[in-house]
Amino acid sequence: MENFCVAPFLEGCGSSAGLIIAIGAQNAFVLKQGILKNHVFVTAFICAAIDALLIALGVGGFAKLLTSNVYLLESARWGGVIFLGYYGFRSFKSSFSGQVLKITSDENRPSLKMTILTVLALSLLNPHVYLDTVVLLGSIGAQFPETERFFFAMGAMTISFIWFFSLCYGSRYLAPLFQKPLSWKILDFFIGCVMWLIALFLIFWNQTPNCNL
Repeated sequence: MENFCVAPFLEGCGSSAGLIIAIGAQNAFVLKQGILKNHVFVTAFICAAIDALLIALGVGGFAKLLTSNVYLLESARWGGVIFLGYYGFRSFKSSFSGQVLKITSDENRPSLKMTILTVLALSLLNPHVYLDTVVLLGSIGAQFPETERFFFAMGAMTISFIWFFSLCYGSRYLAPLFQKPLSWKILDFFIGCVMWLIALFLIFWNQTPNCNL
């Protein structure tokens, strides 16, 4: 590879960030593990590794399936627009609510085995994980020429690793911040903006190569 494709890499970063940075059971558990200082590396690594595998599956196999049929590709494109529009609307709606992550540090520390099983369950038994990584990121990745999808996937994986490790190791500093509703309002509003920007990208997309490889 002679050139690094910045555009698809940044698109992958933005798409991944908008999808994984949200209040949810998985992020709540990761944050709690960090606060408890309990199997922090294992928790962050498993979450990020599962995301990376599913992203590779989506951008690789699922994207190829979509691009093999123009009707499937267009369906995925406009399905993605609708989903991202709804996702963004939901984030904007959440920004006007008072939700917070309620986590205390006086809970029993899960064993390593229980930690691994819990992370696997929260990651693999949640249909939204597959929708976000395989279907949605695969659909967005399919909009790029095949030579650029690697960079899109790398961007998405990079943000996943940064997020989970930052959340785990920085939770002692993040916990007080995100006990305040205003912090989640700002974050949800930002996520809504990212989702709608990506939806606009899909609406006005044309499959013109951004890099010469």
